[in-house]
Amino acid sequence: MPQPPGPSQIRIVPLGGLGEIGMNCLAIEQQDGILVVDCGVQFPEDDLGVDVIHPDFSWLVQRAERISGVVLTHAHEDHIGGLPYLLAEIDTPVWGSPYALALVRRRLLEHDFRPHELRLRPAVAGQTCTVGPFEIEPVRVSHSIVEATALRIETRAGTVLHTGDFNLDPDPPDG
Repeated sequence: MPQPPGPSQIRIVPLGGLGEIGMNCLAIEQQDGILVVDCGVQFPEDDLGVDVIHPDFSWLVQRAERISGVVLTHAHEDHIGGLPYLLAEIDTPVWGSPYALALVRRRLLEHDFRPHELRLRPAVAGQTCTVGPFEIEPVRVSHSIVEATALRIETRAGTVLHTGDFNLDPDPPDG
């Protein structure tokens, strides 16, 4: 297993969603922690008896003690649907908008998680939150679902902007 990045470096590990639609999941690793952005599923195009496909979490499972948390950009299934499968293997808190967390709570309860086991933390656009060694600020974006955000992520190597999903809307109905 490779060593963690040096003191002023980060490693970006796409676990899903790169070059495909769905299954969005990205890990940002620095010397003192790992942040997971989104944890989605993909729906198969054929009917082979598989309902959903989630990312391969083996990279995260091997580093479970270093994971600081999961931060969600928005509540679409391709960004939250994999959480029951990840949290069945790794106990870590999840940050997201109130709407995203409401849908996550429902999905986790459907997968037999007990309410007292859920470690859900609100992340409100325009306010920073600390996730282990990372400072996160959700930034509002226009998208086809409420409370969608990009993420400004402060790391030891500098600022990372994760755009999430967004639409260019010259006249958004909510201002």
